Amino acid sequence: MLILASKSPRRQELMRLITDDFIVATMETDESIEENTPPQDTVRILAQRKAADVAKSHPDDTVIGADTLVYINGETLSKPRDEADAFRMIKLLSGNAHSVFTGVCIHMPGKTHTFAEKSRVYFYEHSDDEILRYIAAGESMDKAGAYGIQCKGALLVRRIEGDYFNVMGLPVARLYRVLRKYKILD
Repeated sequence: MLILASKSPRRQELMRLITDDFIVATMETDESIEENTPPQDTVRILAQRKAADVAKSHPDDTVIGADTLVYINGETLSKPRDEADAFRMIKLLSGNAHSVFTGVCIHMPGKTHTFAEKSRVYFYEHSDDEILRYIAAGESMDKAGAYGIQCKGALLVRRIEGDYFNVMGLPVARLYRVLRKYKILD
């Protein structure tokens, strides 16, 4: 059985682009990371923890864990704590380029494959009023960096380099290829 270890509706939607033959199972996972851990290592570590935690209850299955973060000027942006934090994040991203990292861990019986994908996202410059209107739309609070490129957050973005789906939280094409490599999918 293929298990996605993610509560994220976006990841579940993206997983359906690969296959409908999976279930969702999650556990509370320790997301603390040592300070100064590079972002690509952070997302790999957290994805591995999420997959390993679920695999404890499903040792004979293949479990996919994922974690996404936004990184700009040496700062990691996860999900905002509140609207003020969301405003701070989007203000920081406004007019600048940032990186989005997603780590993926495929935990199979007897082996594990982990990777990280990076995309660059370039934001238009935004006024405080535009940022406040975006936050009021209600899609900031459950997303790394306080924006969702697939919704009204598309209005913030000038361009991207890399995998669009990675910015949403799951690098679909790469994950598909890894699952085929290990013969998890036909």
